[in-house]
Amino acid sequence: MNYKIMQSLEQYEELLRIEDVEKRNDYFRYTMMKPFHQMWSFLNVPIKAKEVNGYDVLMATSMLGYVDITDDKQIREGLKVLRENDVYTLAENTLNTCFVRAENAGLKVNAEELTFGFYLADSIKLNHANGYAGFGGIPGYITVNISPNPYNVPRIPAVIAHEVHHNIRFSYFEWNHGDITVGDYIVIEGLAESFAQELYGKELLGPWVTSMDQDDLEYSIHVIGEALDVKGFAEVSSYMYGDDFARQEGYQPVGLSFCAGYAVGYEVFQSFLKNKNILIYEATLLSSEEIIEGSGLFSR
Repeated sequence: MNYKIMQSLEQYEELLRIEDVEKRNDYFRYTMMKPFHQMWSFLNVPIKAKEVNGYDVLMATSMLGYVDITDDKQIREGLKVLRENDVYTLAENTLNTCFVRAENAGLKVNAEELTFGFYLADSIKLNHANGYAGFGGIPGYITVNISPNPYNVPRIPAVIAHEVHHNIRFSYFEWNHGDITVGDYIVIEGLAESFAQELYGKELLGPWVTSMDQDDLEYSIHVIGEALDVKGFAEVSSYMYGDDFARQEGYQPVGLSFCAGYAVGYEVFQSFLKNKNILIYEATLLSSEEIIEGSGLFSR
C-alpha cells in the first residue's frame, strides 16, 4: 500500500509565521486541509463556507478537538514534543507494519494511496480522551489529532493501527451514518481496537476501552444489548460515546459512561475470538451479526 505522510509539523511552523488571522485561516484550509478534500467532501464539510462564519473545515476541525490555529503557545508546545519523539518515523514504521501484516493476510485498502496526517489537538477539548483521537473512516485517509503528553505519545502506534483497520474494514463493508446500527458500530470499534492490540499489545490500548470498571462494563453490556438494532447517527452516537457527549451534542442520553460502545465492542470481539479461535484478519471480513452472535456476550 502506498502512503503519503503530510509534513504537517512544518506546515504548523509556517502557520505560526502568518500574523493575519484570515490569511492564517486560509493557509489552514487550502494548504493543510486541502490534501484531505475528498475526505471532507464525503463528510459534507466544505473547505470554505459560502457564508461568513458558516460551517466549513475550520469549524469541523474545531468540533473534532483540533487546536485553535490562533493558539500559538499550545501549537509551539505540541510541535516541540512531536519533534522530540520523531513522529514522522513513528508513523512510517507503524503504517508499514500495519500494511505488511494486513497484506500478508490478504487484506487491502480500497484506495490507490493513503494520505496520513498528524494534527495538533486542544488539550481541554480532548481531555476526556487523554488528549488524542483519530479518524480513519474513509479508505485512503487517516488523521491523528493529538495534544502530546506522556500518556498518549507511547500510544501513537496503537491509535494509528486502529484507524488503519477502519480503512481496511470499510474497504469491504459500506459505512452509512443513517443506516448504521449500534451493533454495527460496536463491532467496527471492537475490531479496530483488537487489531491495535494484536500489533502493539493490550497495554497501549486507548482510554475508550480501558477506563471503564467491571461493574460499569457489565451494566453497559446490558444496556447496549437491548439496543443493537437501533439506527440513526444521533441515536447510535449516544450509545457509543455516552451521556456527556449526548448532552453536549443535543442527543438523548441513554444512561451510559464515556465511550461505553467502544468498551463493549472490544469485549464483544475479544469474546468472539476466544469462542471461535480465529485470527483478527479472518474476522475482519465477517459481518457484524456473525461476530455478535459468535461472541455470546449478550446471551449470558
